[in-house]
Amino acid sequence: MFTIPNFISLARLGLIPVFLWLLFGKDDPAGAGTVFFFIAWTDWVDGYLARKLNQVSELGKLLDPLADRIAVAVAVVFGWVAGVLAPWFAAALIVREGLVGLAAIALFVRGERSVEVRYLGKLATFLVYSAVTWFYWAEGWDLSWLEALAFVVGTIGLVLYYWVLVDYGRDIRAKLASAQDRSNE
Repeated sequence: MFTIPNFISLARLGLIPVFLWLLFGKDDPAGAGTVFFFIAWTDWVDGYLARKLNQVSELGKLLDPLADRIAVAVAVVFGWVAGVLAPWFAAALIVREGLVGLAAIALFVRGERSVEVRYLGKLATFLVYSAVTWFYWAEGWDLSWLEALAFVVGTIGLVLYYWVLVDYGRDIRAKLASAQDRSNE
């Protein structure tokens, strides 16, 4: 339970109020973007360390995706509210995250674990997290070229995000059908 990866996930959750304070309390979107960058980057660090240090835990399997979902939801919703993210981009991310959340709940209720993460999903996440960070930096530092890059990379990331969501949907249906078959036996 008290592992380095779990500590990192908790620290990521603890940075969310700092992100909000920078965005709204200090009116510093670039600073908020830097905090989001750190939260996103450490998502890969905690997963890597969990595997490398053999510290994969049930708590970590819950805590890591929870930290991801909350951090992305906060960055996207409040980025939309603050005018940092384009409404269509924010809405597309919110819908996708909502669908992923509902699927996770459905799996959990049926006693199933999450689906296997795909490389394309990791790539899509990297592109989307990069784009969100760049939107914040572009707003804070008034860099129109970075905003344009964020739109291009973010759009590609969204397309891949939804593509992978369809694949995950197939996996989830199969797991739920398997759980139903087991409960009927």
